[in-house]
Amino acid sequence: MRPLTDEETKTMFEKLSKYIGENIKILVDRPDGSYCFRLHNDRVYYMSEKILKLAAHVSREKLVSVGTCFGKFTKTMKFRLHITALDFLAPYAKFKVWVKPGAEQSFLYGNHVMKSGLGRITENTMQYQGVVVYSMTDVPLGFGVAAKCTAECRQVDPMSIVVFHQADVGEFIRNEDTLT
Repeated sequence: MRPLTDEETKTMFEKLSKYIGENIKILVDRPDGSYCFRLHNDRVYYMSEKILKLAAHVSREKLVSVGTCFGKFTKTMKFRLHITALDFLAPYAKFKVWVKPGAEQSFLYGNHVMKSGLGRITENTMQYQGVVVYSMTDVPLGFGVAAKCTAECRQVDPMSIVVFHQADVGEFIRNEDTLT
């Protein structure tokens, strides 16, 4: 387990800023203590400094995971967010999409959000902006990328894709053997 390099930090923060903007500072400087990001086996973990000191006593080979996995770096050094980061992204999300109850199950099975399943969308959402997907009862379901801006969403036909699926809480069941 090691600290992220400057390039890795920049890549990860650029990805996070698509979803939570300047609120990244809140993740690191929290009132309940100091938190940090660490890299272990190409995965980025988010943990408190206290847990980091305790994990230092475990050898790298025997350490499976520590803290919350935020995502992983691909072989081409692109950062991919995991669904395990949703609990930290949802409270600070700048752009949100609410899906109708009938479209929740479709999204949780890994499908994109269609206009017919769109309940509400945050004003001024730009195209290709990172969004957090909520149920109509404000339960975070996952995250994705807006396929259309807010103005376009009002005029498109009901079968048009408005949010591209990236991750959802259904992944815990579908990919439980690969998520760490």
